[in-house]
Amino acid sequence: MKKNDLKRQVAEAINACQEKKAEEITILELEKASGAFTDYFVVCSGTNPRQIQAISDEVEERLEKAGLRPTHVEGYKQAEWVLLDYVDFVVHVFSDKARKYYDLERLWKSAKKLEPAELALSSSKKRTTGARRKRA
Repeated sequence: MKKNDLKRQVAEAINACQEKKAEEITILELEKASGAFTDYFVVCSGTNPRQIQAISDEVEERLEKAGLRPTHVEGYKQAEWVLLDYVDFVVHVFSDKARKYYDLERLWKSAKKLEPAELALSSSKKRTTGARRKRA
């Protein structure tokens, strides 16, 4: 997959998390040398089980519109830690308690931390440009 396509997909996942008011959104760009099985982790928190499920649902719906379905989903019913695996990136939606316990940011401390704006802004610019082309 092209790097720009992947970044656009990750940005769409971030936008979905932001739409549902996810907290503490962090993007980890994982190094190939670290033994990582994916390129990016999108990590965020929800304040209660319903919000965690709503965030997960929004990510799935938005990416499905882009033709992308998760290869694996875990933890949805319990809504403590929902994992959406898209192969090239994984979205983790945590409760505050589970996020502190598993502390993925510490576990993958060699990963480069990105701000949501670094990917989200580039996505919205491209989306606007694409919309103009379709109308013309």
